[in-house]
Amino acid sequence: MTGTAQSNSQTIAELIGSHESGWSLGQRFYTDAKIYELELERIISKNWILAGHESELSETGDFKVIKVATESAIIVRSGDGSIRAFANVCRHRGSLVCLKENGHARKFECPYHGWVYDIDGNLIAARSMPKDFDKADRGLHKVSVDVVHGLIFVCFSDSPPSLAGAKKDLAEPMEMFGFRDLKVAAQKTYAIDANWKLAVENYQECYHCANAHIEYAKMHTLMLDVKLRHRMQDVMLENMQACGLRNINIDFADQKSRPGEQGYGYSRTALFEGYETGSESGLGVAPLLAKLKGYDGGASDFGIGPFSFLLAYSDHVVAYVFTPVDQHHSECKIYWLVRGDAIEGEDYNCDELIWLWDVTTEADKVIIANNWKGVQSKYYEPGPFSSMEQTESGYVEWILQELAEKPDE
Repeated sequence: MTGTAQSNSQTIAELIGSHESGWSLGQRFYTDAKIYELELERIISKNWILAGHESELSETGDFKVIKVATESAIIVRSGDGSIRAFANVCRHRGSLVCLKENGHARKFECPYHGWVYDIDGNLIAARSMPKDFDKADRGLHKVSVDVVHGLIFVCFSDSPPSLAGAKKDLAEPMEMFGFRDLKVAAQKTYAIDANWKLAVENYQECYHCANAHIEYAKMHTLMLDVKLRHRMQDVMLENMQACGLRNINIDFADQKSRPGEQGYGYSRTALFEGYETGSESGLGVAPLLAKLKGYDGGASDFGIGPFSFLLAYSDHVVAYVFTPVDQHHSECKIYWLVRGDAIEGEDYNCDELIWLWDVTTEADKVIIANNWKGVQSKYYEPGPFSSMEQTESGYVEWILQELAEKPDE
C-alpha cells in the first residue's frame, strides 16, 4: 500500500497520530472536507479574529460587516457608546440582514421581508405577525466582541478564549505605538485561491522571502537566519531607548500552553541599515506614532490568536487578517493604520503607505495558489521544516492539537 493510499484509509484521529513532528501536514489536512468541517467547529468559530479598529466606528450607528467562512457579523457602535456585534442573520427566515460592508445606520432592515432591528439588535418591526408574537424574543443573536487597545476582535462562540492575558501583557508595547489613537488610512482584501492554512503558514515563515519578495528582502532582516541578524539587532537595541522604545519580548503563542486563553506575542526585529520604515525609499511615510522620538531601525511583530498579525513600524502599523471563505479559498484583509491626527495628502500618501505590503501580498497570492495546486497532486507528500520555519512548525502542531479529540469527548 502506498503512503497516499494508507493515508486515505486512516481515520482523522489516526491521521493526526501519524503526523511526524517537524514536518509539514499531510495532503488530507488540506483536501478532506470532513477535516475542514472539524476546523470550522474547533478552530475557526472558537478563536478571536481581528475585525478592524474602533476608530472606524466613531459615531453611534457606524457599522461594518465581517465575513468568516459561513458566518457574517454586524459590528456597530451602539446607543450606549459601546461596540456590539450581532449575527447577520434575520430571526424570521435567515436572510442576511445587512448587505453593505460598512456605513452608518439608525436601524437595520432585512431586505427579504422587511423585519427591522435597532442598532442594539432589538427587533422593532415585523408586519403581519400573529397577535401572540413577541418581538422581544426575536432580536438578532449576539456575537462575542471585545476591544484590545483599540483593536476590535470578534469570535463566533459564546464561550471564547480569554483575552485578559493579551490585554495585560501587550499593554506596554501597544502603548508605545499609541494603538488606541490610530486610525485606518487604507484597507484592501486579497482573494487567495488556496486552503486557509496554506495562507497562514506562508505568513508564519520567511524561508521564502529571499526568493519571492525582493522588495521585502532589501529592508527586513527577518529573511536572514537568526545568527546572521545579531549584529543588526544589537545596533537597533542601542537606538531603542533614545527613540522612545523599550526592549520587550513576549514569546509568540505556544498556544498549547495557554488552556482557556487566546495565544499572543510580541517582538521587534532590525531593518537593514538605511531603512527607517517599510517604504520604497526606506524613509518615513507618515508622522511618528504616539510619543516616539525617532527611528531605531526596527519593526515590531504582534500576534493575537491564529488568524491576526500586526507589523508596527515607527510611523505606521500594518494588520493582516487571514480568514477562510470555504475549504478551497481564503482571504487576507490588510489594514494600514497611522496616527489618528495624520491628514491624508499632507502627512501621508496612501500609495506610498501601502506599497510594500501590497506588492508583497500580491506576490504571496501567486505563491500560495501554486502551493495549493501542488498539494492537491497525487505526488504530494509532507516535507521537513527548515530552521527558518519553526514558527510555522509550531503552528502546525497547534492545529493538530485543536483537531484531536478531547478527553471529555
